[in-house]
Amino acid sequence: MNRRIFYFSLLSLAVTGCGSVNNKSAMGDFEYAKVKEAKQIGVPTGLNKPEVNAKFFISDAINNKGPIGQDVDVRAPSLVLPVASSSRVVPGTMNAKIWFDQILEDTDLKDFITEALREQLASDGVELTAIGNDNNVFESAWYHEEDVSGYWLFKTVDSSESMRFTYQFESKPHGRSVALSVKLIDYMRTDKKGASKTMDIIDKQRAEMAMLNEVVAQVDFKYRLQQRENRLMRANQKFVTIGENAQAEPAYIAEIDIEMLWSNMPLFFTDYGFEITDLNESKKIYFVDFVKPENSFWSVIWGDDVPVIDLEPAKYQFVLNDEQGKTSVTIYDADGNPLPVEVLERIFPVMERGLSFRDAF
Repeated sequence: MNRRIFYFSLLSLAVTGCGSVNNKSAMGDFEYAKVKEAKQIGVPTGLNKPEVNAKFFISDAINNKGPIGQDVDVRAPSLVLPVASSSRVVPGTMNAKIWFDQILEDTDLKDFITEALREQLASDGVELTAIGNDNNVFESAWYHEEDVSGYWLFKTVDSSESMRFTYQFESKPHGRSVALSVKLIDYMRTDKKGASKTMDIIDKQRAEMAMLNEVVAQVDFKYRLQQRENRLMRANQKFVTIGENAQAEPAYIAEIDIEMLWSNMPLFFTDYGFEITDLNESKKIYFVDFVKPENSFWSVIWGDDVPVIDLEPAKYQFVLNDEQGKTSVTIYDADGNPLPVEVLERIFPVMERGLSFRDAF
């Protein structure tokens, strides 16, 4: 037990030591900050003074207004992360600004980004208010963050920090490119040293970049969500329905160009037990014999079994006709009679899957 307590104590000291490290400040020897400016060389009387090039002269007064030694902020600069599709930043700028280009043709780009902004602030529990009637400038309510120490009833607020942002949109005349800029407009920090409304310029830039990156991530999430919905819609879309051909006969209506469907019909026949015996390409007719395929024991085991069409083994004709961009597929029996709608409905689950070529492509 004592050994466990000893190890736990070491771990606690290690965690405490790591937590006390200030990653913002420089570390090491700061003797350079105490070095005095060197005196000019004294030239004895009667000797020429050496030539001095003022171009390389360094004064000890060059950094009196800036941080020195341990006060130097050594953190890497923050960057805008263009992770969303068709997002980009202007090279060389340090402003929290990003451009988005149109990728969803059926959605207004600015409205899409504005909705992402609203959703992001709503998830943070912060209100967003439009400034003006053109919806180009928005302001957020206060973001609050507190640093609390202690436990349960003995908690103490060591410091609190509050920020407000403004969000400005800029659109190209064609409307297919929209920029979003973020700026910190209000700041308040309270700690043991007192209250302050002034924020370090590096911290201000980092806060603006972080806020903008959260919105960009939300835009990326919405893009991915839209892509998922589009994939599900295509996967569940019925490319084949039951209708009538131009002669008002029961037929399947496929949302596929007639030439494409005609060229791919042999794939359907091969997979579902039809054998092509003849064809008339000018009239788009396939003459086939149908034999119900038998799935073997091993095809069932390995998942290679093919759904069987519930038709009588016989000779059939598949006649294709152009129906204003769609294609009607009328099935005739050996006597030239179209199969009734009851039969088409019975075999529809298999025919829809086959004529959609879901498993072929």
